[in-house]
Parts: sequence; structure tokens; C-alpha cells
Amino acid sequence: MPRWRVTATAAVLATCLALPAAAQLRPAVRNGDYIVAVINQELVTAGEVERRIERARQDVSQRPGARLPAGDELQRQALDALIEERVIVTHARDSGVRIDDADLDRAVQSIAQQNQLTLDQLRERLRQDGIDYARFRANLRDQMLVERIREREVYQRIRITDLEIDRLVDQQRAAAQADAELNIAQILVTVPEGASAAEREARRARAEAALARVRGGEAFAAVARELSEDGNRDKGGEIGLRRASRLPDLFVDAVRPLAAGEVAPALVSSGAGFHVLKLVEKREGAALRVAQTRARHILLRTSQQLSAEAASRRLDELRRRIEAGSRSFDDAARQVSDDGSAANGGELGWAGPGQFVPEFEEAMNRLPLGGISAPVVSRFGVHLIQVLERREVALETKQLREQARAQLREQKFDEAYAEWARDLRARAYVEMREPPL
Repeated sequence: MPRWRVTATAAVLATCLALPAAAQLRPAVRNGDYIVAVINQELVTAGEVERRIERARQDVSQRPGARLPAGDELQRQALDALIEERVIVTHARDSGVRIDDADLDRAVQSIAQQNQLTLDQLRERLRQDGIDYARFRANLRDQMLVERIREREVYQRIRITDLEIDRLVDQQRAAAQADAELNIAQILVTVPEGASAAEREARRARAEAALARVRGGEAFAAVARELSEDGNRDKGGEIGLRRASRLPDLFVDAVRPLAAGEVAPALVSSGAGFHVLKLVEKREGAALRVAQTRARHILLRTSQQLSAEAASRRLDELRRRIEAGSRSFDDAARQVSDDGSAANGGELGWAGPGQFVPEFEEAMNRLPLGGISAPVVSRFGVHLIQVLERREVALETKQLREQARAQLREQKFDEAYAEWARDLRARAYVEMREPPL
């Protein structure tokens, strides 16, 4: 299955189920209603503005402490939002981007699936809500168009420099350094309080001898058990995993350049005495780790001959047989799956966040180890997913930079989107209408 990300997520599309008449893109002018604005070939009516205001009031009532602007300002904001939507939709329609019927059918099926409905039940639900099914599909097509054109044009406006990436990576590394967990082993040779210079030098020589033995190839744990004078000597000197922020700075600084298993080249001197230090294990802070999942899937590609609903029924039956033990997942994948991974029993290898389309990733992340999903609809078809393993791994420098670039892109998106919307509106035909007398 191709590993690319799609921003028109099923969660976004699912909001269509709740769309009131105010959000329909080709409103009819009802009795007592009137046109307040013409945008390119689209209309905004006074009734739409009022319904948008009412929806805003309902939203605010569910958020304690939230407030709406005064009446005239609220009406202006509602009208501006509707005009902006019309400007973007008409631009998307004129852009040359197209949503084919197969993509639209998959989106409708995904909405039904998210709401645990069949297609017939979805149609009935829409009818009960007063939403015409044909208009619902047209509305959904326009939303998908807007998502695609917005991703293409807004992200093109965002500029990210290498210097910005360097700064963010440095910040993340600094934060992760304090959050890292270290397991350090030590050989401690104590120096009594008030010891003479000669006695102190004798203790140093004892510690130097211990360091020489370890660097000469003797097992650190064995030398620690023999010579160390701290409470962890029976554990080979190991302190155990602790956050760097809870360890002495002297220790953290000494082992920072070391790889796991290496011994600090010089003694560390503290008020307690002389320390020979070994870095046993290091777990990077959360900012430098990423969760990965190893999963496999069975994919049925939809077509005119196989609808998403029929594919879902077929995979649901297959899932029951796998869970009952009458068929194995990998055997079913080899024989049934339409994906290139079929020859490997559907295995997709290790994958991190963002490597699969959102519908697939969200379903995968909800599964327990060994769990098998219900059929999942995506732009590629319908999937049956099983999670085999999960792990956390340290990010490589290249991955850190890619992650930083993505984070900066998201930080700059709102500003770039607002500028894009302003530019589109400046080029659009917008005619404001006065209320009829």
C-alpha cells in the first residue's frame, strides 16, 4: 500500500453528516429569505447567516467561559465566514482538480462506517435530517475539492529555512537531554572527610588502578563488586535507569559523549570521592523517540464490480473465520489481498506516524497487539488490519529534521492559509446586497 498522507481525513468528511442547511453550497432562497451577497456564481442568504449565528451560539453554550462578540459584529463575522467559504469553493471548482465518483463513493462509505451505518441507513439518516442525498454528495465533493486545493496551494506558500530547522532540532535535543533516562554503573573509591593530601592521593591511585583494570578488559561489574564502596556494588555498580535531571550533573556530563557500554576515560571527582563511570543504557527523551507499529493487512480494491459495502461484507466474513481459527491471516492475505504486500502475508514492516493514510493509521492505533480491525475504508479500497508488534526507537538525525520541518510547516499553516484566503477574496467577484424594502 502506498505510504503517503492525505489531509482530507474521514473525520473531516464525517462532519458533513451534521451540516445544517446553512452549510449547503447552493442554497435555495426561501419565502421571507433574501440574498445578502453574491460571490462569483454563488449566493449567500440572510437565512444562512442567521443559521450560522445560531450554530455559533450552540457551540459557545457547550464551552464554559467562551463568549461571542456583540450582535452586529457577530453577524459580520458570520457573513465573512460564509463569503470566504464560497470564494474558496468556487476557486477549487475552477482549479481543474477533480474528484472522481470512486473517490466520492469511498468517502461516503467511510462516513457511513464511522457512524456505524449501512449506506441505506445513512440515506435514511440524511432524509430525517432534511438533507437531500444528491446535495449531500455534491457538498461532500466540494469539501474534498477544497481539501485538495488547499493542501496544494497553501503548503506551496510556506517557506522553511535550514536555519529554522537547526534551531528547532537544537531545542528538541536540549529538552530531550534533560528528559533522557540513563543507567550508569560506578566504582566509587571514597575519600574520608578531612583526609590528608597524602591519603587523598592514595585513594585516587586506588581509583586509577580500578579504571586501568576496566580499560584493560576486566569486567566492570566484577571490579565494582571487588573495589567499589557504594551501596550498588552487589549489582555490579549499576544505579538503574533514572532521568538525567535526577542525576548529578558531574555524572551526566561525564557520560554524555559515551555510547552504551563505554567507560568514561577519566575519573570523576566529587565530594564523596573518586568515581569510575560506565554508561550501561541510555533511553532518549520523548522528543527524540518515535513509536512504530508492525502491522499487516488484507486489501480489497473497490471497483464498479466490487463496491465498498460488498468488500466490507467479504472482509468481515474473512475476519470471523480468522478469529475462529479456521483460516490464518497470512494465508488469507496471500490468496485474497490486492496489495503488493500479499506475497509476504500482508506484512507492511515497521511504520511510524504519518506513513499511512489517516483512516488506516487511526484504526491501526486503536488495535491491541494481535487484534484485527473491522473493515476500514480508505482511498485505496477496504482493509482488514492486524497489529503484530509495537516499539519505540530513537530518531536518526534525518528523521529529526523531517519531523522538525513538518512541525514548522504546521505552525506556519494558519498564517499562510489566512493570506491565501485573503488573496482569493481580493480576486473574487463579491457583491453585497441590501435587504429588500
